Amino acid sequence: MNQKNILKKSTLITISICLVIFGTYLISKNTLLLVKGNKIVEASEKKDIEATTVSTLQSNKPLYPNKPIIGEKIGELIIPKLNANLPIIHGTNEDELESGVGHFTGSVLPGEEDNSVLAGHRDTVFRKLGEVGVNDRIIVKTSAGTFTYKIKKVRIVDKDDRTVIVPMPRATLTVSTCYPFTFIGPAPQRYVLVADLISSK
Repeated sequence: MNQKNILKKSTLITISICLVIFGTYLISKNTLLLVKGNKIVEASEKKDIEATTVSTLQSNKPLYPNKPIIGEKIGELIIPKLNANLPIIHGTNEDELESGVGHFTGSVLPGEEDNSVLAGHRDTVFRKLGEVGVNDRIIVKTSAGTFTYKIKKVRIVDKDDRTVIVPMPRATLTVSTCYPFTFIGPAPQRYVLVADLISSK
């Protein structure tokens, strides 16, 4: 074999070896990137699962672990338009209504899903409630947080109208007082504010 052929063969072997080494390097690098990428995806999925679990647990956690007793103060009703800050008492008997705004015991507590019903006397806590109307805000502060409601409807109903306390598909606050406000003696109607929950803190 002459010198030229030997050189040619040697060059081909060298090129082949370089290509094998380069190919091995590319395969190794891609394999490493693939493994790394899988680990990142797995870690991300794990975090998503953990976050979902925590979120689910928090959403399933009751706002009020302990239900109040009759006569207990459960929070405050704030009506910014009237610059009023009124105590909310659990119960709507005369004793509770003399102490503040009564919470109807057959309804959910403020902030909970469904209809939370409050009532008060027109000649005491709700003397100026007639000035409050659609789009005004009502704020309720309790041990569970601060709940802001926006009034969507004002109703004038008969005093025996039970639709005031019906269940609602979302967190709702219903505030009721006797009507007309200037009526002498037991009033024949009720002035009712129906408000949707718009924020919770």
